[in-house]
Formats: sequence, structure tokens, C-alpha cells
Amino acid sequence: ISLPNLQVMGLGNIPSLVPNGLEIQGIDPVTEPTASYGAMLEVSQGKDTTTGHWEIAGLVLKEGFQVFHKDYPSFPDELIQAFSVSTGRDVMCNRSASGTAVIAEFGEQQMKNGAWIVYTSADSVFQIAAHEHVIPLNELYAACKIARELCNSYRIGRVIARPFLGKPGAFIRTENRRDYSYPLPGPTILDKLSSAGFEVITVGKLDDIFDGKGITTSNHVENNQDAQRIVLQLARSNFNGLVFANLIDFDMLYGHRRDPRGYADALVAADCFLGELNNLMRDNDILIITADHGNDPTFKGTDHTREIVPLLLLSPAVKGHSLGLRNGFYDIAQSLAKFFGVGEMDNGVSFIKIPLAAMRGSAISRKSDH
Repeated sequence: ISLPNLQVMGLGNIPSLVPNGLEIQGIDPVTEPTASYGAMLEVSQGKDTTTGHWEIAGLVLKEGFQVFHKDYPSFPDELIQAFSVSTGRDVMCNRSASGTAVIAEFGEQQMKNGAWIVYTSADSVFQIAAHEHVIPLNELYAACKIARELCNSYRIGRVIARPFLGKPGAFIRTENRRDYSYPLPGPTILDKLSSAGFEVITVGKLDDIFDGKGITTSNHVENNQDAQRIVLQLARSNFNGLVFANLIDFDMLYGHRRDPRGYADALVAADCFLGELNNLMRDNDILIITADHGNDPTFKGTDHTREIVPLLLLSPAVKGHSLGLRNGFYDIAQSLAKFFGVGEMDNGVSFIKIPLAAMRGSAISRKSDH
């Protein structure tokens, strides 16, 4: 694979990313990387989207979310019965399943009986699939809110709306997915920044992951291309604060489906995007690149893979250097707290030494007068 922009930033300089310190094939180390480089170990219990993003934002989950066994019935009868009664529809499936496989198996039946397709995965999720022409989106979203309240006592991380369209044999999931998060157990760096008067702009599905908390502007999109386009638009604009973006396709389209070729192609596209973004950065900007968990497209099964994640920090004002192996994703939140001067977070060690006052800027920031 060729990722010239990530390579020059120092992706190939991170020995912790591969077994035995081997180099990443096609991405050799560089003598003078433009970014500071390192890796991070997750300390929270779990390897799901919610847990990873929350830890990046400063929270630690000492007790992981509850997961359920794969075979029918996955969810307890009392939970399914309460959901069915509260929504006025029957429930089908109730076991662990692939999202595309489950609509292929139950989609035609739902078109006839109008029942919910409820399923889980190796993560702590209560997923509800519905054909948009059988159950309108507003009813699906309302049902997810009901499920969210019912699932709280079971410590289920996310309730996910999984709408689809099409006919038997040709069903497709739409981009009208929505995630309903377990209540956040405490304030995050997003809360600290927004309370201090900074803009907190999210791109992707982060508004769902953080239940809108601490976010001043949300750009909800469900694919890499739209997310990258919006980030580039923001990089050309004036704002004073943080842009927090999630590129969902790596996980949803290629990781879970174990598609190495699709994953590689998405990396190449993201590398081109990063080249454009790097050219838009100014001296008082910083860019942090990392992940909320692993999802190795060459591994067995379809589940997330718990592993060390990369860490790249690009700042035109700072010479690239090693950040080492960090114990906790929350070092990012602590670093942003240091940079923005909003007081310390409860967890983490900052890898940023220069505060905002010294650089007169902010993380991927645009001062209105600069």
C-alpha cells in the first residue's frame, strides 16, 4: 500500500503498531517525520465505539457495557416483551447477527408482518432494523428512544436504528442510521471546551455517540466522503475551537465485513484527503489522528479487534518527535485541555506542551481575526 502523506507524517515510524516491531509494508520509516508519532493502549473495559470515543474524550469505563450471547434468545424475555408492548409491534430475530445478513433473512418477513428485527453483535448493542416503506423513519427513531430507556438498566452501550430499503434478494441499508448512547457518566473535554466558550464542531456520528453533550455544532454524516468534504470546508473557514471528526467507513464497510481491499482503498482516499488538509493548516493549528478501536479486516470473525491504535500529532509550529506508547486514550483529552487552557482532566498525561495562549490558536482552529 502507498500512503505518502501518512508516511511522511511518521506512520511507519510507529513500531508498536505491528508484531515484533516489524515495519509496515509499503510505509517505511522516514528520517524526519513531519508529525509527532506514537501509539495508545486502551484502559477502559471494552473495545466498542462508545467506549473508545469516550476514553479519547477523557472518560474511563472501569465496568464495561453488558454483552449478550450469540444464540437465540440473546436479549432477556422481559426486555423484548417490554419493548414490544411499548412500541405496539412484535419482535423477530433476537440473536447476534451481521447487519446485512439479518435483513436478507428477515426483511421479506417484516414486509409481511411489520415486526421489528432486533439483533445484537459482539458489542453491547441493541439494533433495530426496519424497512423504511414498512415502518417510517420517525416511528423507528421513536422506538429507539423507547429502547434506550429500557436498555439503560442492562448497561447496553448503544441502541442503533438500522433502516433499509429494497426488495427480497436486494435489500440495502440506508444512511439514515442513528445511534442512541448510554448516558455519559461524567463531563468530557467537549463539555470543558464548550463551557469555556470554544466551538466544538463534530463531523460524522459523534453527535450520537456523545448524545449531543458539549457539542456546539453537529454535521451528521454517515460516510467518509461527506465527512472529509466537511472537514476541508471547515479548514478553509474561521472558527475558534475543536473539530472532532469520525470516518465511519473503515469500521462499518470494511472492518466488520473483513474486506482488506476496500479498507486499503479507503486508506488511500483518506491519505489524499490528509494531503489536502495538511496544505490548509496554519502555524497555530494542530491535527491529531488516531482511532477509537481496531477492526482488522484480515482477522477472523466480524468483531472489533482490541489492539494498540496509532497516534499522530501534526503542528506546523512543532518539529516531529516520538510520543511513545501512551497508557490510555485519554491522553488526547488531557493534551487538548492543556492546549486550550481549560484546566486539567481527571485522567491522562498531556503530550502537548505549548498552550493556546502561546500559539494564539486552537486544535484545528481558526481565530476569527486570523
